[in-house]
Amino acid sequence: MAGIKDVAKKAGVGVGTVSRAINNSGYVSEKTRQRVEQAMAELDYTPNELARNLYRKKTGIVAVLVPTVSHPFFAEFVNYIEIELHERGYKTMICNTAKEKNYESEYLQMLKRHVVDGVITGVHSLNLQEYLDVEMPIVALDRYIGERIPVVAVNHKKGGRLAADEFIKAGCKYVLQFREAKQVESPAQERYIEFERIIRENHIKLYSYELEWNKFDLDYFGKVTKRAFREHPDADGAFGTDLLALSYLKVALSHGKKVPEDIKVVAYDGTQITKIADPGTVVIKQPIEMLAKEAVRLIVNRIDGKEYANRVVKLEVELIKDTLS
Repeated sequence: MAGIKDVAKKAGVGVGTVSRAINNSGYVSEKTRQRVEQAMAELDYTPNELARNLYRKKTGIVAVLVPTVSHPFFAEFVNYIEIELHERGYKTMICNTAKEKNYESEYLQMLKRHVVDGVITGVHSLNLQEYLDVEMPIVALDRYIGERIPVVAVNHKKGGRLAADEFIKAGCKYVLQFREAKQVESPAQERYIEFERIIRENHIKLYSYELEWNKFDLDYFGKVTKRAFREHPDADGAFGTDLLALSYLKVALSHGKKVPEDIKVVAYDGTQITKIADPGTVVIKQPIEMLAKEAVRLIVNRIDGKEYANRVVKLEVELIKDTLS
């Protein structure tokens, strides 16, 4: 197998010149660069990526922390992140944190040890200090962590308003809302606050179910929605993220309710699973692909030492109507 010395000999240059050409770490004339590239091609020489990254003091890896990739939103987000990072020359380390309490801390320790170049976190941890103690690039998805950590989110306030308007237009009298734990400092809280404000101002009865922190599994959502249906049999509307909305839809249908005639359902996220819901629902769609692209743009800029203009980047949501009128 050819080495860097073989490439240098064939190109008629020094090893240092080959190294500079490979790593773009210094001046190399275009003519010399072409000779090096031709020698590499003829010798079938592939640079040692690990060695190159060590030279640059980079690993070429970005860690993506999410509660679980079994959740449709996080699955799609991670998929788009991986595609975008690959296009920018980075590999993705996917870190699921929901199962073990210390996983998140372990991943952050890897960042401190320079095992990864940066972290994109979608985890709603209650321990923010660990993030603040890391003096390396971090970008947060839908979470306020600290002044020096940029946040990528959507206009949740608009999302809450769009959802509330749908129930008002549908003539609903009693609406259920499934919301995340209040102690989580997230831009998403604006969605719940705006939704509740508009619903109450229009004299619609509202009950908000506050979910347990860091619970994302279907069994839990099933228990919550069954309980909500049992405790509020007169409800004629339900609003929650995709899995919660569709779980409630399933419960309602199993009890002989007609959707949307008896119960109106609005889902928030707009992941692929909403496309196969039967009957369909109104969806407030988050631009998941654009969230991923923006998160990658920010983390790569931060790795490269660039500053960010805005601490919070908010993208727009979209209303997708189906059966609700």
